[in-house]
Amino acid sequence: MPVDHRRPRRVTVLGSFSATTADGPAHDPVPLGPDATRLVAYLAVHRRPQRRATLAADLWPGIPAPAARALLDEAVATAAGLAVPAGGSHPDGADPDPAGGSLVLAGDVAVDLDAALQLVRTLTDAARGPGRVPADAAASAAATAALAADVLPGDPAAWLAVERERFRQLRLNALEELSGLLGAAGRHAEAVAPAREAVRAAPSRESARRALVEAHLAQGDIAEAVAQYDAYSALLRTSVGAGAGGVGGGFAVGPDGTFGLDGLLPPVPAWPVLRDRRPLPAGLAPAGTRAARGPRRLVSGGAASGTAR
Repeated sequence: MPVDHRRPRRVTVLGSFSATTADGPAHDPVPLGPDATRLVAYLAVHRRPQRRATLAADLWPGIPAPAARALLDEAVATAAGLAVPAGGSHPDGADPDPAGGSLVLAGDVAVDLDAALQLVRTLTDAARGPGRVPADAAASAAATAALAADVLPGDPAAWLAVERERFRQLRLNALEELSGLLGAAGRHAEAVAPAREAVRAAPSRESARRALVEAHLAQGDIAEAVAQYDAYSALLRTSVGAGAGGVGGGFAVGPDGTFGLDGLLPPVPAWPVLRDRRPLPAGLAPAGTRAARGPRRLVSGGAASGTAR
């Protein structure tokens, strides 16, 4: 059955690839072969016009140029009108200039990566000055979900590596900024979700862990803040593998074998801030924390509370 190119279409590259019609509840899949799928994914990630020679070399590396160009031409012919010449598309989806020129994704195709990048820009602008935060809990949850996946994770294509990492860093920064914006607006429970998503994506990323600890502290969930602090410390000890007094992976280790992680905890007087990292006695540690030698004190506003928690 021929594809109706007048119907709006959608391409997804975050998490996994899909090409569907975008109207109506069915979201019918657009049939694509393996080579056409690779071509459409490439054009969805690279939104500017792409030279045919570049496409052929990137999509079929190691194959002689004439053979790669032949595969590209076949992919264009079977791409259901999703890949079109940069100067415009023929009404029946045919390519009027198969020998040269550039290709782009058809103008009626929506791409989830485009929407995610727009969200990143919106959150970045809001974080730099007065700006709008998501209107309600549903909107903040939708924003978190939009930034929850990398570009085609698991795809080993060389051309994807740079673009995947670029978007990964953008989305992690945006998740941290979203958490901070929600926290600044007093929506502390909502602020936890984007920070937790950033930690899930990058467990050893200090800024993500800091955002999550801050969100828990602002929410008043001291036990979970301690658990996250301890989990991060344990992760670094395991992954860095440096001995006492050494330096490993960029993280300095003190003479007592502890990491300098107090910077994760915000020095805001209104919030209880952990200063002394000596663990609680066995049996007193909150769920999810480690019990070890000596007591741990919680300090609020720079003074010891005197109460072990």
